Amino acid sequence: MAKRTSNESSISDVLKEFIEKNNLQSGMDKIDVQEAWKSLMGNGVNSYTKEVVLKGTTLYVSLTSAVLREELSYGKQKIIKMINEELGKEVIKDVILR
Repeated sequence: MAKRTSNESSISDVLKEFIEKNNLQSGMDKIDVQEAWKSLMGNGVNSYTKEVVLKGTTLYVSLTSAVLREELSYGKQKIIKMINEELGKEVIKDVILR
């Protein structure tokens, strides 16, 4: 049975401890990256985005527009930096646009 640390803890501390103990951080990162992509890229890019998947430290983004894929390929480093800053930690090291 889990040991109680104290009678009073904030919900965020309890959730962080739960995520850490149950090795759920990678799953949370996947969800956070998808949400960050949606909020940072805006409606224009999101309307052409079919799928956003995080595998390890590589973000795979499926796009329905070849022109948009080419344009975004020029700014891969900026995309990586923006998403990592949004998440507050280095989650992504590479972006694959397909």
